[in-house]
Amino acid sequence: MTYVEPGGSWRPFWLVAGVLGLFVAWDLLLPGPDVPPLVWVLTLVGVPGVVAIGCLSARRVWTVRVDAGGLTVGREQVPLRDVDATALREADAGVDAGAPVLGGGWSLPRGRTGLPLRLADGRTVLVPTRDPAALRAALLGSVRDASDRSPGAEGTLGT
Repeated sequence: MTYVEPGGSWRPFWLVAGVLGLFVAWDLLLPGPDVPPLVWVLTLVGVPGVVAIGCLSARRVWTVRVDAGGLTVGREQVPLRDVDATALREADAGVDAGAPVLGGGWSLPRGRTGLPLRLADGRTVLVPTRDPAALRAALLGSVRDASDRSPGAEGTLGT
């Protein structure tokens, strides 16, 4: 089972591109002094470029993925065998004061809540998510698969 929650969308980029397109159309249609071509070139390249960089970095840094390899947030990865399934069943979305945020940063990104995740070594980390219930279900489904009692399977806390 694979669960993917994108860290950002391209909506701001397309919104900015649409607004700039309207400005270009108004400049061409309305009488009066024109905006210099150099200003248009700098605006049409610079503004969407900066917005695109922001969209791309949000997608790379805050995308949450649960698959056979484990839980991944940005560049950070937590193997499924390190997830405390019992604590995850009892956990509810909410900020655990002082817990580090997976993916980096000092705080949760705007529009996300933190799903507290206790690890095998006793540490608690926050997983930034927009849908804590779906993420918890995906983690519990994957952890249960990783902790079955078949030969060669390693349990959630090394048992």
